Amino acid sequence: MSSSGSTYGDIHRYEPARESTAAAIAIVLLTIIEVVFVFLFTYGLISGWGLTDTGNMYLGAVLAVIFIDLAFILAMYRKEFLPDVVIVKKRRRKWEDLYIREEDVDGTPFADGAWDHVKRAVYPYYKR
Repeated sequence: MSSSGSTYGDIHRYEPARESTAAAIAIVLLTIIEVVFVFLFTYGLISGWGLTDTGNMYLGAVLAVIFIDLAFILAMYRKEFLPDVVIVKKRRRKWEDLYIREEDVDGTPFADGAWDHVKRAVYPYYKR
């Protein structure tokens, strides 16, 4: 992203959706197929198809088709009917997430010198 006057929250790129008629017809047809498979799965559960080995595999396959069909519906909706928007975001440094001031990024020294380290090792409450 270029920093040519873009501030936090500005819309960097906005492309409206294409909203094609062919995509709308395809989504309607896929939704009808989705409803048919959902009713078939529900009927299979109520009828007890899952009690046999082949019926259980059949119900699993129908459920897989339901989710794959739903994935195609959602992917087509996102591609054809939602606008492509890019919003400028400010990348923050890690110390900003911790609410630390910029001059305190490196922290404060634990002791002044080597002799203070020895004193603190022997007596932990030294200079408190």
